[in-house]
Amino acid sequence: MAQNRGKALLEIWLVSTKLGLTSFGGPIAHLGYYHEEYVRRRKWLDEKSYADLVALCQFLPGPASSQVGIGIGVMRGGLLGGILAFIGFTAPSAIALILFALLLQGFDVSGAGWIQGLKIVAVAVVAHAILGMAQKLTPDITTKTIALFAVVGTLLLPGAFTQVGVILMAAATGLFLFKNNKADQAGEPDLKFPISRRFAAVCLILFFGLLFALPLLRGVMASGWLAMFDSFYRSGSLVFGGGHVVLPLLEREVVPTGWLTKEEFLSGYGAAQAVPGPLFTFASYIGAVINGWQGGLIATAAIFLPAFLLVLGTLPFWNTLRRNPKIKGALVGVNAAVVGILVSAFYNPIWTSSILRPADFALAAILFSMLAYWKLPPWVVVVAGAVGGSLLGFL
Repeated sequence: MAQNRGKALLEIWLVSTKLGLTSFGGPIAHLGYYHEEYVRRRKWLDEKSYADLVALCQFLPGPASSQVGIGIGVMRGGLLGGILAFIGFTAPSAIALILFALLLQGFDVSGAGWIQGLKIVAVAVVAHAILGMAQKLTPDITTKTIALFAVVGTLLLPGAFTQVGVILMAAATGLFLFKNNKADQAGEPDLKFPISRRFAAVCLILFFGLLFALPLLRGVMASGWLAMFDSFYRSGSLVFGGGHVVLPLLEREVVPTGWLTKEEFLSGYGAAQAVPGPLFTFASYIGAVINGWQGGLIATAAIFLPAFLLVLGTLPFWNTLRRNPKIKGALVGVNAAVVGILVSAFYNPIWTSSILRPADFALAAILFSMLAYWKLPPWVVVVAGAVGGSLLGFL
């Protein structure tokens, strides 16, 4: 039994590390990589369970893609599985950005051809994920209409709060339209969360306790480490919409205080775009600039701790809620809206920042075919995209 558990935990760490080394393109692209690896290839969870987990994490502040990864790790291997999934996905980019802060400050990678290629990889990955999810989650005209309104709303009024509002309206619509829809209830699998509700409640109390206590402690204790932990914890607690949204919060915390110059901040942001994994690891770079590699580790822990506490605090209650007939109806609407939000994010910023000329579209078509039709591993597509992007620089 212990041997099987150890094997499962090792598999979680290895798979999440592979994703951490190859998942370029931001949070929406990460969800595409997760879908390909965990749902399509390994079948650790089904389409509906994955969509429900994504819907839950869209409600929570923090890095949604990292929270989905933590949730999958918890479902597969308990609390330790969630920790290993987080470490595997986060460590590669955190280490790379800490090293960049220590050795390569000021190095401009924003114009490199291979980075453009990796952006185009994200186009192919997200397109593939959206098609797969749309087939399962928008099977009829009603759910397709909900997805359409989600696309229109999030494109015309972009912003994290718009996404939350769209999800809430879709939940209300689904609650009204699908409240008597009991199809597939008997055969729908349970989401397994080997975490007690008492432990979950402790996590939620700790989340709110730290959010309010840290600023107070910072005011009475003259500690640079405590001040840094408070700044990053608060930034990670108050963000809806992923890594790009956290940037203005971080800039407001670290530039006016003199911890970083404007140039150092922008240089690190350019490096963060060049590495795989969550953009929240930009905090690793900032922390390393402030206080060396120790600062990088503290900043990383502080900015991700709220996400960890929230996902552990809500997962044990999620299974009961999603089995409720009324909640199930709401989730039908939410899942359709998630597809629409993904389509919106696919256009902006993924498509608009990646497909700039016909050659870019040609490369995207090749990469999509490699993934969807030739069934090549995602890491092969990533390498091909980097090489292709470098070659596009000569055209």
